[in-house]
Amino acid sequence: MSSLNYRLRAKESVDNAPALHEVPNRKAIAVAPAVRALTPYIAVTSQAAIEARPNGETSFKLDWNESTIAPSPRVSEAIQAHLASHRDLNWYPQLGSKDLVDALQSYTGLSSEHILATNGSDDALQLICNTYLSEGDKVVAPVPTYNHFLVFAESRGAAITRVCAESAFQSNIEGIRDAMSLDTRILYLVSPNNPTGVVLDPQDVEALCQDYPETLIILDEAYFEFSQVTGMDLVREYPNLIVTRTFSKAFGLASLRVGYLAADPQIIEGLSRIYNPKSVNALGQVAAVAALSDLDYLNDFLAEVRASKELLREFFASRNVDAQITPANFVVVRVDDLPGTLRALEERGVYVRDRSGYPGLRDCLRMSVGTVKQTEKLLERLAQVF
Repeated sequence: MSSLNYRLRAKESVDNAPALHEVPNRKAIAVAPAVRALTPYIAVTSQAAIEARPNGETSFKLDWNESTIAPSPRVSEAIQAHLASHRDLNWYPQLGSKDLVDALQSYTGLSSEHILATNGSDDALQLICNTYLSEGDKVVAPVPTYNHFLVFAESRGAAITRVCAESAFQSNIEGIRDAMSLDTRILYLVSPNNPTGVVLDPQDVEALCQDYPETLIILDEAYFEFSQVTGMDLVREYPNLIVTRTFSKAFGLASLRVGYLAADPQIIEGLSRIYNPKSVNALGQVAAVAALSDLDYLNDFLAEVRASKELLREFFASRNVDAQITPANFVVVRVDDLPGTLRALEERGVYVRDRSGYPGLRDCLRMSVGTVKQTEKLLERLAQVF
């Protein structure tokens, strides 16, 4: 075909093309009404600020209650062995995290029919809300508490009753009972509580399970390893109790997102209706199994945290600073000038969490606790501020 004929055909094609019409202004696709009303869960981390500091400078990342040390050496060994075994990462992980569930049987004392592995305990909480909450269902939660659960519940259209105690640092069982009703769908409890560290007596939890058999009671035990107080054994007796836990805190696997829940087999069956059996990634599963195989490492770290909390208790007491040394891996400190204190700490490479917006925590900051060696170095910087 000559170039002239090609140009003529091209022009004819353009001339015969359908006329273009003006595109109307497009409206944004609205999110669901229950979600539209939510205030987003704001996650503020110091990671970028720490990475921007001069190389070689020691910083203290104490804002997210993470472990301050690496996980057991067995974790990295297991991950390396997994990668070297020619198991392709393009395959999905082991469905249902079977090996991890098997390992959790020994750790929790429960049989596998009671256990479900999840992508962090956040995934467990969201799975519960998605499975058991509908528009208008009633949820009771003592506050202050872990706010991400409240986001999950509100996204389902649930009506949340927040129960405030006279003191944020005391349990409020009577207040919880006053807020409960026969049609309360979910009661959310955290023990030790985040951000206050309050630990619930398992007998109080059991009494609530007995007195409100139609209410699903969630016992969030993200910090169990530090307090060693648990309601896990109650799962066998009460079909309305779910206990959630995580590997992100004491086990030091926060970046791999591994958690689990324990409940009556009928609850597990209900959750399984929308549960994604491949939700826990392969390296997370391998790491969690390895971490459970080295409880000596875990217990050594827990002992370090306990000793460090005593050092912090003595430090703040000597300066007449109002500090709550909690049974978890953090302390809560009330100061006169919170913005100034936060700035002074950050200037010294110490990053903590502002919790002043929570009920009962005016002028309070929260600080993670690490090993004794880390705490001794930390105290040198705290002494310049307090």
